[in-house]
Amino acid sequence: MQLDLPEIPKRRREDHHPKRLRKGMYILPSLFTTGNIFAGCYAIVQVTLGTLSRPWHFDHAAIAIGFAVLFDGLDGRIARMTHTSSDFGRELDSLADVITFGVAPALLAWVWGFRELPSGMLSSPEMASRMGQFGAIASFLFLIAGASRLARFNISVNPQPINPGRPGKKYFVGMPIPAGAGVIAAVVHFAGGDPLVWWGSAVTWMFIVVATAYFMVSTWRFYSFKDIDLRTRQPFRLIVLLGLLFAAVWFFSRPVLFVLALTYMASGVLWRLLWIFKRKGNRPPPPTYKEAAQTP
Repeated sequence: MQLDLPEIPKRRREDHHPKRLRKGMYILPSLFTTGNIFAGCYAIVQVTLGTLSRPWHFDHAAIAIGFAVLFDGLDGRIARMTHTSSDFGRELDSLADVITFGVAPALLAWVWGFRELPSGMLSSPEMASRMGQFGAIASFLFLIAGASRLARFNISVNPQPINPGRPGKKYFVGMPIPAGAGVIAAVVHFAGGDPLVWWGSAVTWMFIVVATAYFMVSTWRFYSFKDIDLRTRQPFRLIVLLGLLFAAVWFFSRPVLFVLALTYMASGVLWRLLWIFKRKGNRPPPPTYKEAAQTP
């Protein structure tokens, strides 16, 4: 007697478990995110060790934040190029950004710019204390603005900038938090880590920190560099320019990074001003006498 056994369907290709290499590739972008977190933790430790007599700790903190900006750019690029993006990786990256580009630069901005102000340079010790309090408020504004910028980026779907330009991946709506942290780190690195000791410089520094915070929560557009596809062929002159930029940063990191950070921040202001002038130039003409008479 022959039994009719049910036919077992063959497994389709998409039903197979992913290969071990595919699973391991998810670790690669997470390693750069881990490096981002390590750089942020190292920067916080260096800030706590920095004093007026040991300014190199502030410079080390600024350099660590600079490397974290590099790690943050690489983890996203690698995840997209290797198709290893995941919800876990995105959440881990956001938490890492809050630590490295929010807490660390905010602490650096306050300790470097306001804690070491000598009371003798001001009219009274109370005024020096007030300057420290105003600096703490400015640093907190930077932190809360960066966290709000990350939250808005995580929930936004195809955000549209108020400035001119088509919405998409070519522009960020608001300055990204790594760029904001880069401004803080570039200024500190440009000064060689030497903390501020003059109240006029501290006031200027306060306005820079507050302006950076505002740019992060604004709806102004900033270039994202995401339209540069590393998997396609690029012009030879682009390779030469990147090589020159790398050499300039290697040998003249302080002025080059300072100029790059402030130029990127000023680019959003420039696009905003161009949009204002363009809008004023494209105003509709006033109605004619006949059109005005027909208006109820």
